Amino acid sequence: MNIKGFSFSAIESGIRYANRLDLGLIYSDSPCVTAGVFTTNQVKAAPVVLDKERLKAGRAQAILVNSGCANACTGEKGMEAARQTSTMLAAQLNIPEAMIQLASTGVIGEQLNLSAFEKGIPSLVEGLDSCSFEHVAKAIMTTDTIMKTASTAVTIGSKQIKIMGMAKGAGMIMPNMATMLAFVITDARINFTELHKSLVKGVERTFNRITVDGDTSTNDMVLVMANGSAENPWIDGDSEADRQIFQKALELVLKELALQIVADGEGATKTITVRVCGAKEEDQAVQIARTVATSSLVKTAFFGEDANWGRIFAAMGRSGVKFSPNRVDISFGDVVIVKSGLGLGKDAEAAATMVLKEKKITVSIELNDGKACAEVLTCDFSLDYVKINADYRS
Repeated sequence: MNIKGFSFSAIESGIRYANRLDLGLIYSDSPCVTAGVFTTNQVKAAPVVLDKERLKAGRAQAILVNSGCANACTGEKGMEAARQTSTMLAAQLNIPEAMIQLASTGVIGEQLNLSAFEKGIPSLVEGLDSCSFEHVAKAIMTTDTIMKTASTAVTIGSKQIKIMGMAKGAGMIMPNMATMLAFVITDARINFTELHKSLVKGVERTFNRITVDGDTSTNDMVLVMANGSAENPWIDGDSEADRQIFQKALELVLKELALQIVADGEGATKTITVRVCGAKEEDQAVQIARTVATSSLVKTAFFGEDANWGRIFAAMGRSGVKFSPNRVDISFGDVVIVKSGLGLGKDAEAAATMVLKEKKITVSIELNDGKACAEVLTCDFSLDYVKINADYRS
């Protein structure tokens, strides 16, 4: 799928490693309505600080992204380096610096290799074409093992609207926001207020419902650029029905990217959906599901294929949500392992253990205290997770 007016480029610039794509560019022929959601970590990388200030205008025309160096915890020198990269790119593209969004991912605490940008940006701009979307998706990978992309199309006012997205993320994944970069482009004609509203709602139900290891990064961001080339009727405050159609399509792309991130969690061997139902309020269901999904003891039990439901109960109990333990039912897949707060014995545990041998597992928790439900996606903790993160900088 291509979207009229957008072009892409990625090169091997040698920012940190040789012989790998590490510098990418997403460019629009014209300024785009642009919305973003950024990390909630108090420690924010230089690109995040710069982007948030620039996005107050709700417009952007290009995204410059690098892997290999996060440009985080780098002080004023890191901020100046970020500004210099956008100055270089603005000159090559002949657009204002304020129209450029920056993104970085990689090792924290190291200064940006500006010489790599100086040498690489001219080639990056020269290589722009409509077919290199996936090359950029590869350039943003760090410990990722797979490229992550998704797309969809819907009809609004007889016009087809296209949405394409890419993401990176495998470790330091935890709501709110996960440690990831995600870039979405669309040809929808939509105003900033409605685009931002759709993005915030979509992120809350997708990227904010995944966890790999409980860590939130310094560089997280989701950017959506809309160039309006589909020429659909304007999606604005007077077209809520059209905005709902757009939001569902956007959320579909975001959810697919979020699923790919969890499945590619560092060292992960299983993808787990923690579903909590029967809560009084949805936020209570989310809180319980998130606590269970983040528990290292729960996640290691899944890796070991140990149907240790006691760890799930313990995590629920420290979630901060009040519930009645004697009403709780817990199932692994279709196997009920706890009923009314009590374990159902060794036969049930043996059947549940067989479920844990699968690659995709659903843990269902029924509180029997209300009608609200929520899901959080996670993965198991394996030995490889420790190995990957023990020598990440070497």
